[in-house]
Amino acid sequence: MCRLSSLALAWVLAQDPHIVPIPGTKRRRYLEENLGALQVKLNASDLATLNHLFPPDAAAGERYSAQNMRVLNG
Repeated sequence: MCRLSSLALAWVLAQDPHIVPIPGTKRRRYLEENLGALQVKLNASDLATLNHLFPPDAAAGERYSAQNMRVLNG
């Protein structure tokens, strides 16, 4: 069993040896959770399941609402 953050980072690490996630954190405990990704071993079945559940086009749409974009763009 692992933390969700560790699983997510382990999945990213398993994609390609040239992909290096750079998670940010302000808290030591989250840094430790992120480092836990190095201990997560995903087999081919795990990766296939995750890839099926989260295909590349699963995240779609705007990051911020139109109102928030107006604030960000000044």
